[in-house]
Formats: sequence, C-alpha cells, structure tokens
Amino acid sequence: YILFNDRHHLLPLIFQHFFFSIESVDYGPVFVQEPDDMIFPTDSEEKKVSLNCQARGNPTPTYRWLRNGTEIDIESDYRFSLIEGSLIISNPSEMKDSGQYQCLTTNTFGSILSREAVLQFAYLGNFSGRTRSAVSVREGQGVVLMCSPPLHSPEIIYSWVFNEFPSFVAEDSRRFISQETGNLYISKVQTSDVGSYICLVKNTVTNARVLSPPTPLTLRNDGVMGEYEPKIEVHFPYTVTAARGTTVKMECFALGNPVPTISWRKVNGHNPSKARLRKSQAVLEIPNVQLEDSGMYECKAENSRGRNVFRGQLQVYTYPHWVEKLNDTQLDSGDQLRWECKATGKPRPTYRWLKNGESLNINRIEMINGVLMIQSVNVSDAGMYQCLAENKYGTIYASAELKILASPPTFPLNQMKKTIIVTKGQEVVIECKPQASPKPTITWKKGDKVLRESKRITILPHGSLRILNASKSDEGRYLCQGVNVFGSAEIIASLSVKEPTRIELTPKKIELTVGESIVLSCKALHDSTMDVTFYWTLNGQPIDFEKEGGHFESIKQASSADLMIRNILLMHAGRYGCRVQTAADTVSDETELLVRGPPGPPGVVIVEEITDTTATLSWSPGADNHSPISLYNLQARSPFSLGWQTVKTGEKNFQTSAMAVELNPWVEYEFRVVATNKIGTGDPSVPSRVIRTNEAVPKTPPANVSGRSGRRHELVIAWEPVSEEFQSGEGFGYIVAFRPNGTRGWKEKMVTSSDASKFIYRDESVPPLTPFEVKVGVYNNKGDGPFSPIVVICSAEGEPTAAPVDVKATSLSVSEILVAWKHIKESLGRPQGFEVGYWKDMQQEEAAEKIKTEGNESSILLTGLEGNTLYHLTVRAYNAAGYGPPSTAVHAATKKSPPSQAPGNIMWIQDGSHVSLGWEPVRPLANESDVMGYKVLFRQEGQSNSQVIETQKTSAVVLLPDVGVYIIEVCAVSEGGDGTASPQIRVPSFSGKVALISESVVIIAMLINSVIPYQK
Repeated sequence: YILFNDRHHLLPLIFQHFFFSIESVDYGPVFVQEPDDMIFPTDSEEKKVSLNCQARGNPTPTYRWLRNGTEIDIESDYRFSLIEGSLIISNPSEMKDSGQYQCLTTNTFGSILSREAVLQFAYLGNFSGRTRSAVSVREGQGVVLMCSPPLHSPEIIYSWVFNEFPSFVAEDSRRFISQETGNLYISKVQTSDVGSYICLVKNTVTNARVLSPPTPLTLRNDGVMGEYEPKIEVHFPYTVTAARGTTVKMECFALGNPVPTISWRKVNGHNPSKARLRKSQAVLEIPNVQLEDSGMYECKAENSRGRNVFRGQLQVYTYPHWVEKLNDTQLDSGDQLRWECKATGKPRPTYRWLKNGESLNINRIEMINGVLMIQSVNVSDAGMYQCLAENKYGTIYASAELKILASPPTFPLNQMKKTIIVTKGQEVVIECKPQASPKPTITWKKGDKVLRESKRITILPHGSLRILNASKSDEGRYLCQGVNVFGSAEIIASLSVKEPTRIELTPKKIELTVGESIVLSCKALHDSTMDVTFYWTLNGQPIDFEKEGGHFESIKQASSADLMIRNILLMHAGRYGCRVQTAADTVSDETELLVRGPPGPPGVVIVEEITDTTATLSWSPGADNHSPISLYNLQARSPFSLGWQTVKTGEKNFQTSAMAVELNPWVEYEFRVVATNKIGTGDPSVPSRVIRTNEAVPKTPPANVSGRSGRRHELVIAWEPVSEEFQSGEGFGYIVAFRPNGTRGWKEKMVTSSDASKFIYRDESVPPLTPFEVKVGVYNNKGDGPFSPIVVICSAEGEPTAAPVDVKATSLSVSEILVAWKHIKESLGRPQGFEVGYWKDMQQEEAAEKIKTEGNESSILLTGLEGNTLYHLTVRAYNAAGYGPPSTAVHAATKKSPPSQAPGNIMWIQDGSHVSLGWEPVRPLANESDVMGYKVLFRQEGQSNSQVIETQKTSAVVLLPDVGVYIIEVCAVSEGGDGTASPQIRVPSFSGKVALISESVVIIAMLINSVIPYQK
C-alpha cells in the first residue's frame, strides 16, 4: 500500500497499483490448514514432529512460527525446518519443545495468526522400586489399596492384578477400581481376598504398561469386623466440568458392612434418559452431554446399618462458536468501517482484535463487544484483521482483509470512444462510469459547451447522461469528465439520430393442413445508410434451420426476407416472428399459423362399470387440431389377442363414453380410444388400467371329442382343452358323459383339471370294441355349460391272445440269425407289431434282449450276435393294450468265425490282358468255419468298387480289359463269412505283351503245366 506525498509523481503508480488491485486476483493470506493439538510419544521411532500450516494468497504467503507467544528463530536451531509452511521439529524434547504453537503467515496485504496448537509429550515412568508394606485388616472390614502411579502424560488407565499376571481383579458391588485415583477399593474384605495386589497402569497414547510392587493383603486374627454404616470413600469432585458433546463419568463407591448399594439421582430433576450406570452402579455415565444435563447430582450409599450421601455440581461448557464472521471489505478513503463478529459459548465469549497478527490498539478505532468501527478510514488502515472470540475453554479466530481504495478516475477501454446510433423519439443513455476512489465529480459537454440539464436531458446519479425523445438536434460530440483529488479522466461519444425502421410481415393469419407448405414474407423500410439483419422466431424462440429436418428455409434479400415452411407438421403451429435489427433499432412483428391435422390422443380411458361381457368406458376428448372429431374407435387388448383389436360397442356414434360388448367373461382387458377427423386418424390414448370381466357360466364346449387306444376293458375319451380365454371363471373343469350304444341313461364323470385332454373309463365287464355314445361338457364355479355334439367311440380292443406259430430261426452268418413266424388272425386283439426276445444258451430268459417290429411283418434279421453261439428265441405280438403270450422257444447257433489265415504265396503270370493266379490253400483253425471256396477281388487303381470272381480252386484267371494298374486280393469263403484277405498285389495291364513275375521259378513252371487241386 502507498501513502501519497507527491500526488503528480505517483499518479502512474497509483493508477497501476490501485486500479489493478481491484481487477486482479491479488488478496491477503487465508488459512487452508491450521495446526492441531499433538501428543508425541517420547519412545516413538519417528524422531520428528510435524505441525501443519498452509495458507493461500496472492502474492504467495510466507510463514513464521510462535511458541508460547515468542517467535521461533528457525535459522538458529538446526532442529527446526519449514516445509511449505509446516514446522518440522527434529529430535523433539519435552523440556525444550512442549507448549503452545501458532503459525503466522504474511504477504504484501498483511498477516494473520493461526489458532493455538498444544504440543504435549506422552510418556509413562516406572513405579518406585521400594517394597510396599502389607495391609492387614479384619474380615468384614473395608480397605483401600493405594496405586501411587508414576509420572505420566497424558491420561492412564488403571487395573489391578491379583497374585500373578494376568489374573486381574474383577470389579463388582464389593470391589471397585477408581480411574480417577487408581486405587482399589474393597467395601467388605473376605477370606478369598487375601493375597498379593499389583497396580497396572497403561498409557492411552503409547499403550506402554508398568506394574507396581506388590501390596500384600492379610487378615488380622483378632476377630471379625462387625456391621457398620457406609462410608463414601471415593466420589466425583464438588464441581464437574465437561464440554458439550463429550461423555461424563462420575464415580461413587463406599466401604461398609453389609456391602452398600449405590444409587444416583439428579437433584431437582430426573436423571437424563441417556444416562447409564456402570460397574455395579458405582459410575454414572452420561454420553453426549448437553447444557440441559447440567445440575446437582447426588450419589447415595446405603446398607442395613445406615446411609451416606454426596452431592456435586455438573457444569457443561461449550467452546466458542461463530454465529457471524467477518467478510473481506474494500472502502474508499474516508468511508466508515463497521465490522461485527458474533460467537456463542458458555461461558459467554469475550472478543479481542488483531491487525496483521498483533493486538489492535489505535485511538481512532472503537472496539466494543465484537464490533470494530473506524469513522474515516485511510490507507494506513489497510491490512489483515482478526477477531478472536474466547472463553476459558478455547479461542476461535475469524479473519478478513480491509482494502482502502485510492485512485484517480479511469475508464474501461470499452467506454473510451464510442459512436451511438439511435432513431428519432428513442431514449438515449450515454454511459459515464469512471472507476475512482474517492468518487469523482462528473461534468458533461456537448461540443465545447457545458451541457445544461433540462426535463429532457439529465445526468443520472452514477454519472451517465440520459436524453429523452431524441431528435436530429441532439446529434453531435459529447464529452464526460470525471475529477477527484487524485486526478481526472474523460471520454468522448458521438451521437447519430436516424429515421425509425418499419416492418411488414405477410400474410397475417394462416390456416393450413398437415403436409402443406407456406411462404412468410418480411419487408423492412429503413434508413438507407444502415444495414439490416433479419431473424425468424417460433413462439419467441429462434428457429434453428439446421435442426428442423429441412422443414424451414430462409431466403434473404437486401431489404426483405422470406421464410419457407415445407411439409408442415402439427408441431409447426404457433406465433411466427420476424425481427429486423439495425445499428439504431430493432423492430419485430408476428403472425399466427394454425395447422389442422389428425386429432391428438384422447385422455386416459376410465373403466366405470364391468359385467361378464361388457365394460362401460369414458375418456376426455383430445385436441381436435382444428378439425372436428367425427369418429372414435374403441380398441381392446387381452393376453389372448394379437395386439389391439377393435371391439363392438352398444352404440355407433359415441363421443366421450361407450359400452364395449361381446367381451369374454373372466378375461383381463386393457382399453384405448383412437379419434378420427377429416384429416385422418390420430394417435391412441394411454391404455386404461387392466380390468377383468366378471365370471359367468362357460359357453364353449370342448372340440374334436374322439377316442384313443387303451388297454382291455378301457374306454379312452380325448378332446381339445378349452382355452383359458373361454373358461369364463374359476373352478373350470369338464363333465364327461357316456353310454353304450342303444341305452338311455348317461354316466357322467367330473374332470377338475382345466388343462385335461383325456379321460379313461375302465370296466372289466365291457367287451373290447364296444361302441359308446360320448359327449363332453364344461362347468365352472358359476354353473354347468353346454356339451359337445355326441360322437360314437369304441372301447379298447384288448391285448393279443394267441402266440405266433411256425417260429423258425435260421443262422445266416457268424453274427446274423433270421427269425420268421406266422400269426393266427383273431377277432380281438389285433397286433400292432411283434417283439422278438433272444438270449444265449448259458443265460436265463429274463436276461433276454428284445427287438420290435411294427405292422404285419413276419420276419426279422438279428444282427450283431456273437459267433459260434447257441441262441434261444421267442416271438410275441403286442398292441396298445399290451403284450400277448410268447411263442415256444426255438434255437439257432451262429456260424463259426471265418478263417483268420489269408491265402499265401500268391503267384501270377500275365498274357496280354489275362492274368493267371495261384495260391496256397487256407487251412482253418478248429474254432473257425471250413473253407468253401475263394474270392478274387480286383479293381483298377483309383476306384473303390471291386469285381469278384468266386472259385473252389486255388487258382483263377482274371481278365483285365483296360490299360492301367490293377489291385488284386484273394480271400477264403466260409459259412462264417469271408476270411482275411491276402496282401494286395499290383498288376499292370499291357495290351498284347507277356510278363512273368514269380517268387519261385519252380512253382511258376508247375502253374504252366498243371493246376493245383483244391485241398480240403
């Protein structure tokens, strides 16, 4: 801040500093973080303490620290260091460093002082090693064992060990450990109390523990103590003080025989409902204590010998709390300053004031009950102020910055030179608002003459010039000058008065139908020296031509603009405005566009009355969109309909109510209404709530009643279940009625399942294929409905009664047996098919495998059997009623396996396209089928199908008709099938050439002169 001695010399500096101090972000320090109370354990491995302090400000603040009101010389003690405002103390010492710390932060605008933070050191000393004397009492006498704790900081917790650790003394109505004195109180000693007692204390911060020397407790042998009245040995202070919101614990314990009972009461009031009694009522605990909990409390100890009472006062205090804080203030030099800070607290807080961290004591400044007043401020009053509210339990700080403005008049750049254009008859305001402190004197000139005020021309309080009903004579150059003690400044404005603009918007009122198009024309009559700009609006909002989907297009010319609206929608109806803007004025006009279209959705449909087949409905009409509604269409939807369907109504021409008829009973429906006018059909209404029509007797019988196959003596009746849509109510079921053909009375059976589709009637006396007349009806809780038409159904025919005959089993191969049979035609029990059972000779019939045929087949080929195995086989007929009796078992054995040996020593000689082959005979093993002959298989290389030549000899001639390479194999043939094939030989076919290939020249010669006979 600058004190002004040489005004002219300092004007540029004044302007630079004070004007920009208002506009810039410069400000005094503000605390972001203040130091908190801290307890440092002396045995901590972290050998440093950090007291945090952080402030913001511009320029960036610097920091200093005070201990017990004296500034710390950080430079002279290596143990101290600053990191971004926080004070770091290395190797802290209780003797040197405990105390109250404050952070002082400063920038060019001043200084502020933080709240006080107390640094304590936590430690726990050792008990004196001196042996403690034994305490000897009579049985029944009370005793107090002293703890005498060591030096410690801060609080400690007391407990007592009995004889040896960790056997702790349990507190009850007879034994009590005071957390105030640490002593152990036994109201009435018993024999079991004799022993050694050790006091254990624990530091609440460091959790360190130490044990006292033992105190022996012994019993005297000179008799038992008689009964005596209570003596209160430990009690809470006469005055207990507690901070609001904390937990208060008050102790009271008495010695006595018998053991006294402790009780509590609040004198002249009731105990707080939240109060709790702890430790056999020896401790009264009040959590979250409030001001209303203050008062006199009484502790009473009594037994059969008498009573004793102690009373003490609970006083609840509150820390100071701000009700009203200070606000940063900036004043002109000479203005009055009045600051007030208010705080609550108990006791009531007092107030102190600081300026830049130091006590404020200036004669010009009044400080009364939190109010600070300076009648006429000057630059020297600028700085950082703090209001302190304090009572005996704490101090709170509020900070604010006072800026004193002192500058010559200056004008913002946007006011320095301007040209103002208006139209005739308008009101003109030429701004003149210089920034200055103190407030400047304003003077106006037109040309070179001082402007005189009149009814039409006035200077407003803030300095601007107002001209009413402007005319051509008001045109010219205007100058505004601001002057104060620090200097002067001026601005110039030129005023030009033009003819007013007029506008023509056509057509004035339009009615169109959805889908049509229109052009709105807007013409401007304006001063030729000014440009015009056109703007289009709809219902007061600018039209966004890019977002309107191509419906709008603006066509502009020099003094006119057209708005084309294509394919008009209902949403395009409204007030269309054309606004014409010039440098001097803005004029606008509007036209109304009415759009006719299909009706809007009617109001939500209300269901007023429901019967089993009708629903009375009402709704409110929707917008007719400027074309009268000619028709309403009532639609319904149910879980059984394909979407919305038009429903029949009781009347044809209805407007806002109708009755839906021919509904199905006991079906959930929703209803909606669609309106139609000459333009078209609109959107549907919101659907009604879901309703269910009332129940009624069902009217729809089941369809397609028919018979089904069943067992002997059964009549099987089937039908298509009735859809839930036509069940008409709860308790839906079927009534099945039937009677033998030619009889009169009906037999009826109830089927209670609504999903049932079949009923089986069984009567042992009913012969197979007995014709019955059958009908199926419906019913529900409302009554019986109609029956289906009568149909004739026959009872089941019964299972087959005769076994197949002429059953034969023929072994075909090692794994196949052909089974054939004949069936005797019966009048009853027509077979649906046959079942063949087969099992091995060593198995029981129950283990038989079964295979079925369908229809009238009389044979089946069993495959996949084991070779050389005897099988037993039976055949029986079956139908839907069951199985008939089996045939007598027949037997057949599968063939032996084919030979496993392949033909060996295959030799061949080729003559043109003929190949002569020979091979050694195959000799089967004992469990293999005999050789019946041989097969020669040959195919052209690359093909899959082989040609076969069968022979009973060990030689064969093969004709190879085509040129190429042939693959030839030979295998034995037996009852059990084909044996193992020989290795393949590859023979080339040459037209007209002779080739000789052999494994033995001697055998080839034999092949040429003779044929090797087949050997069995």
